[in-house]
Amino acid sequence: MTGLVVDTSAWIDFFSGREVPTLEEALSQGTIILPPIVISELITGARTPRDRAAVQDLIADLKIADTPLGHWVRVGELRRDLDQRGLRVSIPDAHIAQCALDQNAWLLSRDRIFGDVAKMSRLRVLTD
Repeated sequence: MTGLVVDTSAWIDFFSGREVPTLEEALSQGTIILPPIVISELITGARTPRDRAAVQDLIADLKIADTPLGHWVRVGELRRDLDQRGLRVSIPDAHIAQCALDQNAWLLSRDRIFGDVAKMSRLRVLTD
């Protein structure tokens, strides 16, 4: 696998102590690509100083997806295209999906919306 974009839903399971084999393997191989919005979501959910430190320690070692202006244009185009086909996707979810598309990477997520996006785009999703 060339790269793995990991959605917040998989990180939540990981930080809760649940097994997430694909995530654990990608961590050991150094192939994770982190969308910037996921960092915000993880920090938001880190309620204790210990949780915040764990998140910050982890993300310090990960590749952050580059999101220049063109990325955000593609996020809008993806949302528009999906909406025209009857699927409404939030900006954060479209951003995460577009990060995977931009990197030609797989997306690891436990959220059903990404399976729906994959049916209507080139997005490749793993649910582990």
